[in-house]
Amino acid sequence: MSRFVLITSDTDFERRVRQATSGVHGSLHAIQADYLPPGPDDVLRLLTGDPAEVLLLGPGLPFEDAFRLASLFDLQYPEISVVLVAAGDSELALPAMRAGIRDLLDPQSDVDTIRILLERASLASAGRRRGLGNSVEGQRQGGRVIAVMSPKGGVGKTTVATNIAVGLAKSRPMAVVVVDLDLQFGDVASGLMLAPERTISDGVTGAAVNDTMVLKSYLSVHPAGLYALCAPHDPADIDRISGGDITQLLSQLQSEFEYVVVDTAPGLGEHVLATLEVATDAVWVCGMDIPSIKGLRTGLRILKELDLLPQHRHVVLNFADRRSGLSLQDVEATITCPVDVVLPRSRTVPYSTNKGVPLLQDGSKDQAAKGLHHLVDRLGPNWEAKPHKKLHRRAVVS
Repeated sequence: MSRFVLITSDTDFERRVRQATSGVHGSLHAIQADYLPPGPDDVLRLLTGDPAEVLLLGPGLPFEDAFRLASLFDLQYPEISVVLVAAGDSELALPAMRAGIRDLLDPQSDVDTIRILLERASLASAGRRRGLGNSVEGQRQGGRVIAVMSPKGGVGKTTVATNIAVGLAKSRPMAVVVVDLDLQFGDVASGLMLAPERTISDGVTGAAVNDTMVLKSYLSVHPAGLYALCAPHDPADIDRISGGDITQLLSQLQSEFEYVVVDTAPGLGEHVLATLEVATDAVWVCGMDIPSIKGLRTGLRILKELDLLPQHRHVVLNFADRRSGLSLQDVEATITCPVDVVLPRSRTVPYSTNKGVPLLQDGSKDQAAKGLHHLVDRLGPNWEAKPHKKLHRRAVVS
């Protein structure tokens, strides 16, 4: 868990830092002061619990004192990232770097900017701890990689993926990233109303391949408390992205996030199979029509033969409607496995998609939202250990 320490006399800045760290895996210890103690141990003895990872100095502190204290931290506790909070001044950059300060933060920064910088500083701290050979008690293992899949397009796969990400982020803010692997026609950006500067094309090339901090700087931040890595701006980029690139990318993200939600392209192409190499969960989405249901049956059979079925499987029946001429029993008999979540046909869902606000973000009480909440619960921790009601198999789909 990250531990953030702030020393400042600026109560407004402290308030924004508290908002930025609210719900993040860790805690903030704020020290209200306009001066700095003599050395690192004088700061650290005030703390209890988890070790400090990020120390913010300022605003409102003398720069010379901040440089002195940062230099001591760099010598005695190099695993702690020190951030200087000061207005943009090119003259500060060089002495700050010499003092071992890892980053500069403008005191007028908004909450999202502060949150992103703290995530980056915390990640740098974790990397240095590993490099120094220090063990971090309770350090989290790799997160869950959730592949949202469908044999055919047009079944609401992206809608399901974005709602899963938003739903998980409600309980794990800033610990969820959604990745758009429909590299030619991905809609995660529009589904979340994002305009990304960087995309997967940047994440699988250059420094990002070997430096997860660089990769995280390419992620878009969504107001619901999650990250997104969107599909390329140019669909032609698909030819330059290999299955190995995808495996490396997802492995990097898995090492830093609790949940990596992957919106795959329809079918079982190279990039989908590469995703399944690292996936812990597969969420299969099919519509209430014969081609979609038969496609799911075939897809499950092929992946079983290839031994690529993830440990956890979740089957979602979307657009469920008794007027389709099919029942839940018909679907299960065809795919030869249970349906885990039923999402009824809804007018609210396409409206939320067109608006760019997922159903679980706006607090809708729609029946489809209830089904999505159930799906998110299935993907949460300790689901298997809890008692659950099963779908009523004798009822037709409503």
